[in-house]
Amino acid sequence: MPMTQQKGLSWKIWLLAARPRTLPAAAAPVILGTVFAWKEDSFHFLSALAALAGALLIQIGANYANDYYDCLKGADEGERLGPVRATQAGWVTPGQMLFATACVLVSAAIPGLYLVWRGGIPILVIGLLSLLFAVLYTGGPWPLGYLGIADLFVLVFFGPVATGGTFYVQAHFLSIPAVLIGFSTGLLSVAILSVNNLRDYAQDLKSGKKTPAVRFGKTFAKWEYAVSLYLALAGVPLLLVWHDPTVVLCLAVLLLCVPGHCLIKRVWVQEGAILNQRLADTGKLLLAFSIFFSALWIWSF
Repeated sequence: MPMTQQKGLSWKIWLLAARPRTLPAAAAPVILGTVFAWKEDSFHFLSALAALAGALLIQIGANYANDYYDCLKGADEGERLGPVRATQAGWVTPGQMLFATACVLVSAAIPGLYLVWRGGIPILVIGLLSLLFAVLYTGGPWPLGYLGIADLFVLVFFGPVATGGTFYVQAHFLSIPAVLIGFSTGLLSVAILSVNNLRDYAQDLKSGKKTPAVRFGKTFAKWEYAVSLYLALAGVPLLLVWHDPTVVLCLAVLLLCVPGHCLIKRVWVQEGAILNQRLADTGKLLLAFSIFFSALWIWSF
């Protein structure tokens, strides 16, 4: 869409650039960490709200940074199958996108300071690393996304770090179940990333972006997606039951394996722009998992 058609609709540009379909990856671990804190009679409203705001702002900042750096590196050139990038499309200038990235990440530091006051040095370290990796995902001399190692950081920071950190700022101690459930959210976030990499395979190959799909092939990306979903929806819940048999009701979360299996079959056979819908569906599955599991965790005791 030409930029002239976007005049007066700048908020829509920034909303599209924020990539709202990816935001469940930031919200889900905060929801779960908060529910675990509530179950331990340690729920703290302001801490939960600050954790959610900080997580969403960091995710949006990372998406803006991705928009900016991918444009500079030429990764968005040619026919793009994914959502239109604002900088590459000419809707905003690189300078505007860089400024917006800085503003959003600085804004994330506001609730972050409150969380540091609540949680101390561990939360400060988590916050600083989260801000750093939001930029280093596609920026810096060794961008994680271009080296093919972003999946590991997504697993850790959208997983046990996020759920454990959210729990810690409210309860002031760590919970093993809260950390364990983080591997489910982390794995589902990795699944979202693997669909993204599968969709962009040809473009990433051409631009020199060494995602796992480029390094090891499309079949690897499909297996990564399948394994991530099954481990997230079955493996971690089973591990939690082993940790504490009283949460056996949480096995009902395995019902989500049915839509998850359907998604796996579709990702396995589909290619091109249709994978945008599969990416969105996986984000919805992540959000559904966090809500469904939270309800079951509360009712299991």
